[in-house]
Amino acid sequence: MTEAFPTDQTRAFGKLILFGEHFVVYKVPALVGAVSAYTDCKLEYLEEPGLEVVDNRPAVPLYKVKKKDEGDEAIKLTLTHLGIDPKVRGIRLTFGGDLCCASGIGASAAQVVSLARAVNIAESQSLSEDEINAAGYEGEKGYHGTPSGIDNTAATFGGLLRFQRTDGAPIFEKKSFPAPIRIVYASTGITASTIEVVGDVRSKKEADEAWFANNMEKYTSLVEEAEQVVEEGDLIKLGKLMDQNHALLQDLTVSCKELDDLVDAARSAGALGAKMSGTGRGGLMIALTPTEEVQDSVAAALEKLAPQVWKTTFA
Repeated sequence: MTEAFPTDQTRAFGKLILFGEHFVVYKVPALVGAVSAYTDCKLEYLEEPGLEVVDNRPAVPLYKVKKKDEGDEAIKLTLTHLGIDPKVRGIRLTFGGDLCCASGIGASAAQVVSLARAVNIAESQSLSEDEINAAGYEGEKGYHGTPSGIDNTAATFGGLLRFQRTDGAPIFEKKSFPAPIRIVYASTGITASTIEVVGDVRSKKEADEAWFANNMEKYTSLVEEAEQVVEEGDLIKLGKLMDQNHALLQDLTVSCKELDDLVDAARSAGALGAKMSGTGRGGLMIALTPTEEVQDSVAAALEKLAPQVWKTTFA
């Protein structure tokens, strides 16, 4: 049995939605930030044919139990896409890293992108980053059926990603942060159905098109300003825009008391801005913290309310 390479070459990042939940469904841009927390993958060749998977990733309770079948399918799809058959040459895959698996953080994409990197190095396939990303997209089908492509793209390239749906293929524009941005994110401990929440927003839109159009207009102006503010590195303005985006999501009724309490606590503890991130009605929230001291203060405040809290950076 031999190890093929050091795992630091296989890192793939998690992600958080910075702007655009729900509005992105209607073909306006969203901004997604890759976090510095990562998943890596160690590939070892075995003397006997077969596939062994060791999952050492940190995770919220029951995540890996609930996701095991999907994860097994995702690994299979990624290996098949890359032309790897463990029945011919046995391999052991060990997944690790410091990205804690939770709904909304892009853990599934980080897993399959790290796997694609591992195979690329072990098999000397000389894949480009776009080809790594494509392999990750194939793997994501095991988790999501028809993935948007946001998560695997963020996992592959890091940085800031502008995403927009179209009538055809979605548009991705890779950007970068001028400097790492400290953040804290926290889980409500509540898992909501994306399909149900998106469907509810659609029903509300159809019932009151003028109300939704007004919110859409506000969001479109907000995200255009946010793109410029992020590139300039103006954290004060960025925080204010995050607050405004959260207010719009509250009006869409996709926030909830647990999210609002965490957002309020983060702001009171010194965050420049805070908002829900992802589907809503549970899931994750994110807070912008300009210094290590503020980051620690916000994390401590959130730990009094949330079952899981993490400190990391957009990078």
